[in-house]
Amino acid sequence: MGTCEANLMSWDFFVPVCVGDLVKTGGINQYVVQDVVSPKQLPSHLNSFKAALRSQGPLCILEHFDTGYTVLQHCHKVDLSVKEDTLELLIQGQCFAHYSVELNAVKMSVFLLCKLTEILESDSYRQSIVTAPSKGSKKGKAAGEGLLQWDSERETVLQALTQLLQLDIRSLWSLSLVEEEFISCVTCCCYKLLENPTISHVKNKPTRDAIIHLLGVQVKKYNHLLGASVKVIQLLQHFEQLSPVCAQAVSVWSTEYGVKAIVGEVMRSIGQKSSEELAREGSGVKAFSSFLSELGTLVPDIMIPNISVLLTHLEGESPSLRVAVCEVLGEVLVRVLSGDGLDESGRADRDRFMDTLQEHLHDTHSYVRARVLQVYTRIVNSKALPLNRYSEVMGLAVGRLMDKSINVVKSAIQLLAAFIAHNPYSCKLSSADLKKPLEKEMDKLRELRERLQENAPVAVIKASELWAAMEPELLLTVRAELEPTSEGEGEQQEREEDEAGEEDDRATAIQIAQFLRVNKYRNAVRLCVRAHSLFPESEMFSSLTTLTPETLLDTLALLFKGPDQDTSEIREDLPPTPQKDGAGDGGKEGVEESELKKQEMLLQYLRDTESFALQVERAIAVINTMLYWKTTSVVQEAVQFCVTVCEFSVANSLTGVRKMLPLVWSTDAAIKDAVVQAYRRLYLNPQGDNTRAKAQTLVDSLSELMVDASLGTIQCLEEIVQEFFGGGSSLQSTVVQVLWERFTGKRETSSLHRRAAVLLLGMAARAEREVVLGNLDTLCSVALGEKLTEDFLLARDSVITICNITDHVRQCKGAPFRLPQDNQLFTCLTQAIAEGVVMADPHWQSFMEQAVRLLYFLSESPDQLCSRLLQRCSRLLLDQIAEGGEMLASKDVSQFPGVSQDPEDCVSLAQLLSLCGCVAFWQVSHLERSVSSELRRRRGETEEREEKAKVPSRKQAANDSSVEEELGLMGASAEDTEAELIRKICETELLAEENLLCSFLPLLVRVCSSPGRYCHPQLTTAACLALSQYMMISPSVCEEHIRLLFTVLERSSLSVVRANAIIGLGDLTVRFPNILEPWTQNLYTRLSDENPAVRQTAVTVLTQLVLKDVLKVKGQVSEVAVLLIDPQTHIASLALNFFNELASKDNAIYNLLPDIISRLSDPERAMNEEDFHTIMKQLFSYITKERQTESLVEKLCQRFRTAKTERQWCDLAVSLSLLSMCERGLKRLQECWECYSDKLTETGVYQPLLSITAKLRRGAKPPLKVQVEEFEKRLTAVHTRGLENVESPEMEKNRPEGAGPSQNTTHTAFSGQAKPSVTSCHDDSFVTPKPTRKSSKKAAITFSSDEEEEEDAVMAESETPKVTTPIARTSRRARLRH
Repeated sequence: MGTCEANLMSWDFFVPVCVGDLVKTGGINQYVVQDVVSPKQLPSHLNSFKAALRSQGPLCILEHFDTGYTVLQHCHKVDLSVKEDTLELLIQGQCFAHYSVELNAVKMSVFLLCKLTEILESDSYRQSIVTAPSKGSKKGKAAGEGLLQWDSERETVLQALTQLLQLDIRSLWSLSLVEEEFISCVTCCCYKLLENPTISHVKNKPTRDAIIHLLGVQVKKYNHLLGASVKVIQLLQHFEQLSPVCAQAVSVWSTEYGVKAIVGEVMRSIGQKSSEELAREGSGVKAFSSFLSELGTLVPDIMIPNISVLLTHLEGESPSLRVAVCEVLGEVLVRVLSGDGLDESGRADRDRFMDTLQEHLHDTHSYVRARVLQVYTRIVNSKALPLNRYSEVMGLAVGRLMDKSINVVKSAIQLLAAFIAHNPYSCKLSSADLKKPLEKEMDKLRELRERLQENAPVAVIKASELWAAMEPELLLTVRAELEPTSEGEGEQQEREEDEAGEEDDRATAIQIAQFLRVNKYRNAVRLCVRAHSLFPESEMFSSLTTLTPETLLDTLALLFKGPDQDTSEIREDLPPTPQKDGAGDGGKEGVEESELKKQEMLLQYLRDTESFALQVERAIAVINTMLYWKTTSVVQEAVQFCVTVCEFSVANSLTGVRKMLPLVWSTDAAIKDAVVQAYRRLYLNPQGDNTRAKAQTLVDSLSELMVDASLGTIQCLEEIVQEFFGGGSSLQSTVVQVLWERFTGKRETSSLHRRAAVLLLGMAARAEREVVLGNLDTLCSVALGEKLTEDFLLARDSVITICNITDHVRQCKGAPFRLPQDNQLFTCLTQAIAEGVVMADPHWQSFMEQAVRLLYFLSESPDQLCSRLLQRCSRLLLDQIAEGGEMLASKDVSQFPGVSQDPEDCVSLAQLLSLCGCVAFWQVSHLERSVSSELRRRRGETEEREEKAKVPSRKQAANDSSVEEELGLMGASAEDTEAELIRKICETELLAEENLLCSFLPLLVRVCSSPGRYCHPQLTTAACLALSQYMMISPSVCEEHIRLLFTVLERSSLSVVRANAIIGLGDLTVRFPNILEPWTQNLYTRLSDENPAVRQTAVTVLTQLVLKDVLKVKGQVSEVAVLLIDPQTHIASLALNFFNELASKDNAIYNLLPDIISRLSDPERAMNEEDFHTIMKQLFSYITKERQTESLVEKLCQRFRTAKTERQWCDLAVSLSLLSMCERGLKRLQECWECYSDKLTETGVYQPLLSITAKLRRGAKPPLKVQVEEFEKRLTAVHTRGLENVESPEMEKNRPEGAGPSQNTTHTAFSGQAKPSVTSCHDDSFVTPKPTRKSSKKAAITFSSDEEEEEDAVMAESETPKVTTPIARTSRRARLRH
């Protein structure tokens, strides 16, 4: 041992910077490696090392250091097992028992362990990269096992180093100063491990925590604070994925190890980065941002003292850093600066941070705006937003709904939903409900204030407070008065003293106090000095024995304030007088003041609540419009918002819930699922103590939704309710039971809820027919029994419910489901219809339509039932007329017009005609749907039976049939035969003389053709609608009466008649397109009808016809374009929807635009310029392709030649400026220079064309910019000097020799064009020839889409369809009536 100790003292081990430095000759007493063995000899040396470790302990490293160094030197040559054995020995060698002379052993052991760890880490990372592709090979598995073993050993190494450094090993060094190289050796190993790309993965959490704790020990005990902060910044600059790891490390060091200063160091390092440095770093900026955000979530309280250094980045160019700083501020506000217990400094910081966040709601970068809104969402959800900022932030959030960025809009919606969910005001937000309480409380506050003003005492101020205010000035006066006085001043003083000498000391004291109160300081001082000589024995002036400024001031204070300074009070507006009696009223006044303060607080609360409710209602109105945006994510957020506002019973919340209901038909699965989930959450997942209560709640909520709901809303709701009843919910049976109880009246309820219940039963019947079919008798007895005529609406909804069990709704295969004619249901219906004909019930019409529909859907022989029904109704009407005293000689229904003068008879006749039209309509539908489908079904069954019974006899027959099958001819002839049969029945039998329907047609024609005689509105309306339904029967009836129906459309004074005529003509256009084609222009005319309802109906019908390709789109679409500026917003939205749908068709709007422009700019129309610009701006927004833009430029330029007025020139120029001009468009514009150059002197032409150059210059490349500038100069030159002055010299120069004089602009326009337009050759080509059918006094300009000959309105034989369009296409069309 002695030799060993002597050897220890003879040299020192210095931790080298590089491993190779240890083999070089060192300084005096510096250890140098002597014996570096070959890799083959290492196993034996390791065995010796192991034996020495067992015998000598950790000190053996002093003798066997060279063996460990050899492993480092030959790390790439030795086997992995040798490295692992060496690592195990070094880990065991860390167990030091005492340290008196073992410093070299510690440094050697730690050095070898750290370096070997770095080597093994590098090898492990290299193997993971190499073996990753070959996971299935044996080599890959072996390498994976070695890698896994190192993962477990890595943590052991770190724990051993941590345990060693936690011991008090600093005493081994002189003066306990641990050398920097030793600390660097350990820290470099730790940072090397952190550079592993997988260190942030969950599986490496133990290793990550061990590294952080090892570094934490060095930061706390070994002065590694500055080094660690610098290294964190470096790691963030080079390894972006280490942001959360570094944030966790800094958090642990500052909390568990108490080194809070490192947070400030790192924050200052980031805060001092300039914009130039951040711009160069690239990914480092993202790392800094995510690091700050993560650190803010971990230690926001520690970051507050140094947060000011980060605020400079809010003005920087990096949006990610701005977001990070805002997120840090948000975390601080949520977790530190929240609650009511903040001191004044904390509240100031909170307000400052809130102001900063609000500023960045208007940040220039959308990413920052979106993230700041998310920060506010977290603040609101955490209830950390001060109440006085709710209204302001709410207004800013509503403003962000108009943002151009989708992410900002989504974040704003989320914030508004959070506001509503955590609002501190009221569970029900309605500005309308708050108005009355607010007015009431304002009146109460006004009364309190008036009462207090009447009883309010004069304001008093404490004498001590007034003395403190006057003391400085009074002191100056005292000092001035105590100085020697002049002769004049002395005489005045003697006069004042004589006046005061006649009074006693108390009166003098009061006089002095009065002088002081009226600011006569000099008089008060002089009188006080005089009083001492007059009343030497007075206690009030005894202190003036020694006359100094201090004693004089004290005496004045005593006289002014009195002996009790706290209770003495003086009047502010009067000298002191004896106190008035009234102290007993002080308690009452105090109570009133307290009530006033409470009332003011209540009023402020109500005002804030009203302001918040108004903001919410404004947000709801905006977000409801987003339900039909094209962006799926925005629609999903809007749906969630509607659910939130509905759950909190916000006013108008049901508007959004109903508006999103049609989205259940959306083709986007995500949107459809969001709506279904929303309705399931709101209505289909009720809360309750038991099943019965839940079912009751579900029925109540669905009934409220259906009350006053439109037909479209009910149809959409069917889809959701049907899903509920088809999903196997445990509530189904109970819900059905509750619905039946409501419908039958077992539970007392309103008529509206009874109707809602029966409609919900019908929706359930779609999923399960037995819900209604098993209770059909109950429906008949309750709704269709004796009391039917008392409530036609309930009867109508019951009929709709029964329709849901028919094959037409359920679309069942197999034999049709129908009931016999003698069923009680049909008896009830026919009786109710017949009785209702002679009643003036406004709801009979809708009941009748549904009842006739049900007869044709469910009865075996509906035509016989309806025939008897018409006879019965006619007889009842004749009986009514007879009872009125107007007996008819004959019961022929053609004589009915004679009764039209009696209003009651007119109403009954109108209802009878409506019944006739409805029967005619459903009779045709029955033939083309039910009868036709039944014929096909029977034919199919017959063919199937024949196929089974048929035995193939000859191979040739089989071959022939297979050929027919391939050609599709087997069923074609049979189907044609069936269709021809149905058409023949409609043509010849339905209106045959023996058919009762035929008897009413002359009456319909007479009523419609004699509006002066038959002027009753309801009769005219019914006759017009019934006539259009009769015309659906056959082409011959349609051709015979089409002119009459269009005459009614043009000349009727009743808007409802015109609207119904449009709907009927739309149906006829679908059914008989060839017959209606010549009359198309008359339909477009109704788009300019004076009545909004007619315009709305016209645009709706034409939209359907055009989009379904029934009508050919021509220049008449300009009439639809005019509706884009209709004063009725719903009509304008319909027109906008028309063009949105039309834009989806290839080049449709592109082809129509030139004609629309020409028609709208026609001088005879005299359209306002602003309206023209608005329409064109919308239409040109659909032109997005460069080819379309280029072609439109040429077409519009050519139209300058035919435009005759300055207004037309200006309109064309504006249209050109609205195009999204490109380089090719500019080239085409320059080529067409001759078309418009002579019009440039007009400002209305020049300015729009100049704006084109301004648009093109933005972001243009240098070559294009040069062309734009040249074109702009050319425009300006012609505008300022005229075309002749600018281009005449050039034209003269370029004119060929011998050429004649220059031609006018019209004939020289083609000089700048390569391919002149055909329509621009002659002006005469723009004049439409006079039509042969109708003469026109004025010549008109033709348009490119109107060049077809329209002299003969009848289409050619080859263009006429052989088979009429089935009526099924119009069976769901809604009709206007009253």
